[in-house]
Amino acid sequence: MIEFWLCFVPLFVATDAIGTLPLFVGMTEGLKQAQVKRIIVQSVLVAMVVALLFLVAGRTVLQWLGITVGDFMIAGGALLFIISVSGLLGTQKAAYEADAETMGAVPLGVPLIAGPAVLATILLLLNEHGIAPTAFAIYVNIIVAGVVFFLSGPIIRALGRTGAKTISKLASLLLAAIAVMMIRRGIVAIICGLPPAT
Repeated sequence: MIEFWLCFVPLFVATDAIGTLPLFVGMTEGLKQAQVKRIIVQSVLVAMVVALLFLVAGRTVLQWLGITVGDFMIAGGALLFIISVSGLLGTQKAAYEADAETMGAVPLGVPLIAGPAVLATILLLLNEHGIAPTAFAIYVNIIVAGVVFFLSGPIIRALGRTGAKTISKLASLLLAAIAVMMIRRGIVAIICGLPPAT
C-alpha cells in the first residue's frame, strides 16, 4: 500500500488534473453535454493506453539504447524541472486548436493528461517500485483526471479560476522538488555505476 502512494503522489502531481481543468473548460465551452462526456471518455481511454504501453515498452527501449537508470533519472528529472518551471511561470499548456471529434485524444488525452512529465515519471517509478504499484497508480490517476473533468462545473464554481490556478502553481512547485530529487538520485546512481535499465 505504501508503494502505491509513493507512485500515486508523483503521478498525481505530474498529471495536474486541476491545473488542466481551466483549459478543459475553455476548450469544451459551448458544446453539448453529450459531446463533453464523449470527449472525457475518449481522453481517459487514450491517456490510459498511451501510459500503460509506455509502462510496458519504455524500459525495453531504454535497454535497447543502452541508457542507464542514472541517465534516465537525470534526463527525466531535468525535463520535469523544465515543465514545472513552465507551469510556475504560466507558459505551460498554451492554448490548443482542436475540434470536438479529436480533442479528447489530442490534446486532452495526450499530451495534457499523459504528457512528458507523466511518461518520464512512469519509467522512474517502474524502476523504483515495480510494475504493479506503478500500473495501479497510473490507472487511478487517469480515472481521477476523468472524474475531475466530469465535475468541472462544480469544481470551477467552488475554487474559482484563481483557486484552480493557485493549486496548479503549488503542484508545479512540488513537481520541481521531485525533479531535483530525481536528478540527485540519478547522479548517485551514475557514481555508484548502476548498469543499463533492466
